[in-house]
Amino acid sequence: MNCLNCNTELDSKVFGDLEVDECAKCKSIWFDSDELRKAKDLTDENLNWMDFEIWKHEHLFKTKSKDLPCPKCSKALVSINYADTGVTIDHCPSCKGSWLEKGEFENIIEALTNEMQSKSFSEYVSSSIEEAKEIITGPESFHSEWKDFSIVLKLLQIRLFVEKPKLIETINSIQKASPIR
Repeated sequence: MNCLNCNTELDSKVFGDLEVDECAKCKSIWFDSDELRKAKDLTDENLNWMDFEIWKHEHLFKTKSKDLPCPKCSKALVSINYADTGVTIDHCPSCKGSWLEKGEFENIIEALTNEMQSKSFSEYVSSSIEEAKEIITGPESFHSEWKDFSIVLKLLQIRLFVEKPKLIETINSIQKASPIR
């Protein structure tokens, strides 16, 4: 495959235990189908449960046609904006691969981190319910869905203590007063 910007051959780059294609000159990256999600999951375990699966959450994405051919299958790419984050990537609707310019992967991680940190307690409650449902009905393995659910519960607990600091004081007082240790 060749770079869409430089027309030079893409090199293999190891990303954790994942192999992606990168341009040595401009540092753009080609992610085959589902590799973008896997790379995101390798970057920060707390983001595993947050989906950046373009066609799974179409309501979050605004697409427009792009005049670039997919480096893998030569079909036309579409430009995709992720909600209001300012993150824009090029995606192939045919082979489901994604083309990211230098820095766009980092922008995705930053946007998802900001989204994770800005969720309220009630949003985490809703997310934990959704993740619990996915344990049974989700497309990933039971183990994977359970890990996602566990992460959401951990973040729910953290958010609760951030929003209700008096609650942690009360819980600590109860634990100290408890005769059972």
